[in-house]
Amino acid sequence: MKGRLAQLVERFLDVKDVRGSSPLPPTKYLKSPLVRNIKKKFSNYSPSVEVLISKENLLHNLNTYKKSYPKRLLAPVLKSNAYGHGLVEVARILEKEDLAFFAIDSLYEAMILRDKGIKSPLLVIGYTSPNNIDNCRLSNISFTITSLDQLRLISELITNEKTIHLKIDTGMHRQGILPSQINEATRIIKSNKLLHLDGICSHLADADSIDQTFTRLQICTWEKAVNDLKNSFSDIKYFHILATSGASQLENITSNVLRLGIGLYGIDLGTEESANLKPVLQMQSIISSIKIIPAGDYVGYGITYKATHETKIATIPVGYFEGVNRKLSNRGLIKVRNILCPIIGRVSMNITTVDVSNVPDIILGDKAIVISNNENDPNSIINIAKMCNVIPYEILAQIPQHLRRTVI
Repeated sequence: MKGRLAQLVERFLDVKDVRGSSPLPPTKYLKSPLVRNIKKKFSNYSPSVEVLISKENLLHNLNTYKKSYPKRLLAPVLKSNAYGHGLVEVARILEKEDLAFFAIDSLYEAMILRDKGIKSPLLVIGYTSPNNIDNCRLSNISFTITSLDQLRLISELITNEKTIHLKIDTGMHRQGILPSQINEATRIIKSNKLLHLDGICSHLADADSIDQTFTRLQICTWEKAVNDLKNSFSDIKYFHILATSGASQLENITSNVLRLGIGLYGIDLGTEESANLKPVLQMQSIISSIKIIPAGDYVGYGITYKATHETKIATIPVGYFEGVNRKLSNRGLIKVRNILCPIIGRVSMNITTVDVSNVPDIILGDKAIVISNNENDPNSIINIAKMCNVIPYEILAQIPQHLRRTVI
């Protein structure tokens, strides 16, 4: 007789029902009594690396923006796994709030949210192929039109009603139809009763710059496009060009929606409201080994660190696979027992070594704060990004999806 775990492995590897040879859909395996039993057995599993999400801080940040922009609707941006915070976890915290919609990058993200029972309005702001738009049967979802060619193909393909937001290229030249293409886009939409234009959007390339010259040019292009489309469509509901960056500098602009990106997650962008934001994410791990090495010994790949004196070192089971930037080798800091410990040697794929000589009574299993949600800590998102010479977005987006997100 095969063990039950072996049977499960056989099911996934051979895609065969252990009772016979007929294939079973993967979804049935995941819902089978066997899998449920295994999940139950491992329900007390404690991961060695965990991402903590502060519900209180997330809602605090949302309310900060509500107070700062009372005349605008808010649209949280949940793309890219909610900037590394956890797509479903963040959506569940926010779904009962009064919001315009959730902005996501792809139809795949929309499918995940609907599968998890999230019913909030969704706007896919990334490119979606015409075939996927036609085949989509999810409710309460809108798609962003990113080019005239895409709009033409969608108009030819769709067999049921679709709600769209038309993106205008106001000068950033990534996505959107050109101002010169607005008349043709209007003609296509009006000629197809299955297309409903629910919103107009664009994106500012340099909104947080001190020099607002280019931003003013984009706004002029935007306002003209808005007026042209308003004359053709009387029931457009949403106008959105403003995002977290630069929103406070651009009050007098046609944009009844503010897309909340990185500011929602408490990252300080130097704006007035940023001073009141609270970081939402903290990553923590554990101490997995402790030893004392003599002066002259080396640590890690490439022997880039040499102990100058007898040193107590500890390993932490987290590395660049878990989102610890390799540039933190020999310069980053991890907090253990509220003491900042320098990373020594290179950050490995799944292991980082720290000098814990100054941590009294350290023991196996002690908590290690890899990313702090205290913005003043040297290992906060902002300070890690500065140390690595990258933007905070990059640090957050590289936190892998497989790590458990726990809402606290």
